[in-house]
Order: sequence, then C-alpha cells, then structure tokens
Amino acid sequence: MVSTDAEDILRGKTLDVYRYVLKNNKPTGVREVQRSLSLSSPRLAFYHLNKLEESGFLKKTVEGYVVDRVVLLNSIRLKKLLIPRYLFYSIFFITAIIIQLTVFRPMRLQAEYIFGLAVSCVAAISFLYETIRIILKRSL
Repeated sequence: MVSTDAEDILRGKTLDVYRYVLKNNKPTGVREVQRSLSLSSPRLAFYHLNKLEESGFLKKTVEGYVVDRVVLLNSIRLKKLLIPRYLFYSIFFITAIIIQLTVFRPMRLQAEYIFGLAVSCVAAISFLYETIRIILKRSL
C-alpha cells in the first residue's frame, strides 16, 4: 500500500524517524533509530520504520532502511541540514528592507515609500514567524 498523502503519515514520531533517516543519508538500522531518537524500545522504532516502508517513503535494504521517496514538508535539504523554506523568504524581505532604507531612501518621505517599507516589514515578520514556528515544532 503506497499512500500519496504524506501529511497523514508524516506526523509525530513517524515524522521524526523519517527526518532522522533522511538526515542520516546512509542505511539506518532499528537500534540506531531507537537510540538516536530516545524511543522506548526497538519494537517502537521498527513500527515507525515499517509504517514508512509500507507507505513508500523508505526502502529496506540489507544494510538497513534508506529513503526511497523524498518529501520535505516546508523544508529544503542542504547536505545533512533541513532548513525551513520560509527562512529564504524572510532573508529576501530583510534584504529588501535594508536596500530600501539605504539605496532607495528618498530625500523627503513619501506615502509610497512608507507603504512599500511597511509591506516589506510585514512580509519579513510573517516569514520569520513561520520559520521560528517550524523550528520550534521540530524540537518538541
């Protein structure tokens, strides 16, 4: 059974197990998952790995479990790092604010300039909030 709805399967500890195997980037065993994620038993680690295998996210090999289908919910993978996608958007808008305040600063303040600056600030704050929320959700 291969499920197409990743959000139904990738929740809670199952998502943590999937992220761990994805970050590990090499075949991962049941005991390694149990120890690394502080799961109560190898059976629990096996349950989550098996659930991911049945859903088509992992594949079992002789060496251990490897990622078969990469699904990055709100994240971008750079080597072993999973970076929230919103971080790039917030960096873009922060850069836009800095450029507006330094390069495009008018001699006299105009309503259009203030409006553009306000929109950029709201966008930067919104994307920073989403980035922090995703990072805190991962650490819980």
